[in-house]
Amino acid sequence: MTELQQANDYTDTLGDFEQGTEQYLSFILDDEEYGVEILRVQEIKGWDRVTSVPNTPHYLCGVLNLRGTIIPVVDLRIRFDMPAREYTPTTVVIVLKVEGGGQRTVGVVVDAVSDAHNVLPEDIRPTPDLGAHVDINYISGLVPVDDKMMMILNVDRLLSVESIG
Repeated sequence: MTELQQANDYTDTLGDFEQGTEQYLSFILDDEEYGVEILRVQEIKGWDRVTSVPNTPHYLCGVLNLRGTIIPVVDLRIRFDMPAREYTPTTVVIVLKVEGGGQRTVGVVVDAVSDAHNVLPEDIRPTPDLGAHVDINYISGLVPVDDKMMMILNVDRLLSVESIG
């Protein structure tokens, strides 16, 4: 089974896809909701120990052997300069496909997976200008979901070789 078939099987289990919408997997970090394109999600794993790699950025937890493929694992709390938190039973690693210089696979540690959302492209609001000292290049936009805002992440920018290497 190809990765695309696996992703499609995964999205089929998350609910009906509404015509004209894009699907996003949402997750929680420090009580805020973030989203990634669901077709980028290869799998979701419970937190498991990783192998540390010396001389890497502080937010790179290490590497994980995923069925014979060694993938880097980034703690998004630390990447976003949030306070570190002990991993709990709800802590998961979302394994994502990242483009840029060829396709790569990267895991991200998040507090918890939240839900899958169907989003109309016209409902996505642009990221506000927060000043020159705030790096928002990895946020594609914001979308209202229920009674809060979900930040949509651009995983290609956030997890580029330059940013995690």
